[in-house]
Amino acid sequence: MPVLSNSYNQVLVLCSFLVAILASYTALDMAGRVALAHGNAKRWWLAGGAFAMGLGIWSMHFIGMLAFSLPIPLGYDPLITLLSLLAAVIASAFALWLVCQPTLPFQRLVFGALLMGSGIAAMHYTGMAAMRMLPGIRYDPSLFALSIAVAVGASGAALWIAFRLRYGSPHLKLVRCGAAIVMGGAIVGMHYTGMAASQFPLGSFCGAANSGIATNWLALLVIVVTLAVLAIALIVSVLDSRMAARTAVLAESLAEANHELMHLALHDNLTKLPNRLLLEDRLAQAIHKAGRDHGRFALMFMDLDGFKAVNDAYGHHVGDGLLIEVADRIRRCVRAQDTIARIGGDEFVLMLETASPDGAAAVAEKLVEAIDQPFTVQRHALSVSASIGIAIYPDDGRDQRELMVNADAAMYHAKDSGRNGYCFFEASMNANAQAQLQLLHDLRLALSRNELVLHYQPKFDALGGNVVGAEALLRWHHPKQGLISPAGFLEHAERSGLVLQIGEWVLNEACRQMRVWHDQGHCTWSIAVNLSALQFAHASLPATVETALSRHGLAPQQLTLEITETTAMRDAEASLIILRQLAATGVNISIDDFGTGYSSLLYLKRLPANELKIDRGFVNELAHDSDDAAIVSAIVALGQTLNLNIVAEGVETRAQQEFLTRLGCDSLQGYLLGRPVPAADFPSVVATESAG
Repeated sequence: MPVLSNSYNQVLVLCSFLVAILASYTALDMAGRVALAHGNAKRWWLAGGAFAMGLGIWSMHFIGMLAFSLPIPLGYDPLITLLSLLAAVIASAFALWLVCQPTLPFQRLVFGALLMGSGIAAMHYTGMAAMRMLPGIRYDPSLFALSIAVAVGASGAALWIAFRLRYGSPHLKLVRCGAAIVMGGAIVGMHYTGMAASQFPLGSFCGAANSGIATNWLALLVIVVTLAVLAIALIVSVLDSRMAARTAVLAESLAEANHELMHLALHDNLTKLPNRLLLEDRLAQAIHKAGRDHGRFALMFMDLDGFKAVNDAYGHHVGDGLLIEVADRIRRCVRAQDTIARIGGDEFVLMLETASPDGAAAVAEKLVEAIDQPFTVQRHALSVSASIGIAIYPDDGRDQRELMVNADAAMYHAKDSGRNGYCFFEASMNANAQAQLQLLHDLRLALSRNELVLHYQPKFDALGGNVVGAEALLRWHHPKQGLISPAGFLEHAERSGLVLQIGEWVLNEACRQMRVWHDQGHCTWSIAVNLSALQFAHASLPATVETALSRHGLAPQQLTLEITETTAMRDAEASLIILRQLAATGVNISIDDFGTGYSSLLYLKRLPANELKIDRGFVNELAHDSDDAAIVSAIVALGQTLNLNIVAEGVETRAQQEFLTRLGCDSLQGYLLGRPVPAADFPSVVATESAG
């Protein structure tokens, strides 16, 4: 049968292909946006994406129709044309909905390809019907079937590609561009296969040529509108994608910040160990679990012996470094399921998932041994030890407070037993712990209540027997326990830090009393004051000494500061710096308890000391032990060689007095010559002893 000849505008054909590619890219991008959206946003993206995608596919078809020409005037019925557009939008909406499902099994893919392919074919052939050709368009059956097959195949490929690319992939834009070219080619192929199937008999005319849409300007309008819609859709998608990416980054940053804040709230900032808050939570869980399963666990309270001295001698930065090293050693001694917490200062708490005291004892021994090994922090060789108290649940407590209090009491018992060890809680410790806490509480009030007093023991010239001064000795007039010597409370003062306040008070009171005696005519007397290890290491000591001397108008050479040999030699280089600062004020420096420590003669020579004080332990056994006599003789000879004043304390017999005088000691003190007495009694005691 003869048919009308036809031709194509190659420019419009190319435009239709480009529009098909752009429409395909938009479809893939929309699929990704819909898949990532939630709630109302998902529905809006689905509606907008379906319209943009449908318009793009329809535009490709319509531009292809406009590229087609016959030797007769052509036009398109507006209503039927809009129906073809509606078919494209519905098919696009179904496609987007399908690829945004969690899964796309093969059966669903085939079914979706059939429905979408049918929709696209319906759009194409509805658009052809919009020409209202008379007689009607005839279609080649084989090419018609092929166009339907191409539409279904293209739809299946498009659905599979969109599903695979919806959540992104490496090199997403490049892959999406390639996929858009493939999809665009398939859509164009379907269209022009359908057009090839169309046959227009001779004598046919277009019923919509005069009453329908004219074609002379329509192609340009459709291209511009379509490109504008697709461009707007892509721009909105890109902007939304960037906003979503920034929101995701912000959300991730907030999550990280929240996690970090939570970690900071539950962990010690220095050692990164759990803090008291996290410990209490884990302890509550352990109590609940053990109570439910009738289980047991151990709670250890650990305190470092000698940490405060390190902290004060070298500064907080070295002390912090030491705590970090200690925490690391503790970690290596316990299992991953055990909890280690730092609850403040140099106090650590361990919760061990062990059912037997023997297991707890084994861990405690390992900890004590590990902490006892020397540390090196910022090139400083440091030594501390650990005192550990152990409480077992439920034997030693059934709640958090009781377990913590009892483990703490056991730790203090370990300290009182010599430190550097561990101790299990016993019921008798509670009373002792309460007594210790009460004593510490009373000690905090002792200064404000004027309960601290100084007793003074006279120092005599060994040859002439004249009083040369006194040593100030601290006593505490406890309201209930009476007079307490430093041995009964000084350790508590050191642990609590009160020793610094007490030491400053002693220094000021001793200088004040010496000023009183000077005003009474005893201008040749000097006063000796003992310094604790913490006080000696404190940076403010030289200023405190100068302030006390200035306040009471006392000459520096009338004050002697006594430090033990062990304290001076703990860190000889640091001690040299401190002692030189003190010596620069003009005060005398005395090395107390000499012979009991581990002095190096090299350092002793460098120390700016004026005096050596022989320990009473050597003096007590002079009459019975020739070794002690040899040691005292050596100390005196050493002191004389270094031009140091030699003082012997603990003189209780005439034989000791005569021996020490014969050796060449410069000054003597002891019960034989004068006991420590209150300041009011000191002049009369001195007068009596001098007369005797």
